Amino acid sequence: MTTSSGSDSRHRSDAELIAESREDPEAFAGLFDRHWPILYHYVTRRLGPDVAEDLVGDTFLTAFERRHRFDPRYDDARPWLFGIATRLISRHRRTEGARYRALERSPQDVAVEEPADRVTAAMSAVAVRPALAGALAGLSARDRDVLLLIAWAELSYDETASALDIPVGTVRSRLNRARRKVRAALGDTNPLLVEETVS
Repeated sequence: MTTSSGSDSRHRSDAELIAESREDPEAFAGLFDRHWPILYHYVTRRLGPDVAEDLVGDTFLTAFERRHRFDPRYDDARPWLFGIATRLISRHRRTEGARYRALERSPQDVAVEEPADRVTAAMSAVAVRPALAGALAGLSARDRDVLLLIAWAELSYDETASALDIPVGTVRSRLNRARRKVRAALGDTNPLLVEETVS
């Protein structure tokens, strides 16, 4: 049996899949397949793997239940999905803060069997990780959400505003404040150039 969530779903926009899922719920599987990996990676980086799978599952369950509310003017559902995930992450603020404090105290080891240039980059990342983790832990939840949606989820300012249901100007001011704080904690290093160092 071939459904719209099969091979042809990759040629359809998120909005089309969501619209079709209102009549054919199986069409929503195409959205799940398309966005599960990036959402899982993002939530894992924020909360760790123990929480990520359930939280991303809850994100898609919530999205499925609210699919009739999705604004069809937007082809891309990522801001909507990241907005749902961010609201669910907010229930785990203590877990997230504890994760960053733990990373601040004990950076991960570098695998020595990697090629030399990767080892050098990894060693630099390990050197920055504790300060970055501490800086992230010290940000307000609102500022951290904006910074990480832009740096880790790779959303634009407009998409971040849509995800958090705030004006673009608020995104800009929160991002500016978060960057200043993180940059200061890293010795004036651009936090968006080192976002890969905390995972």
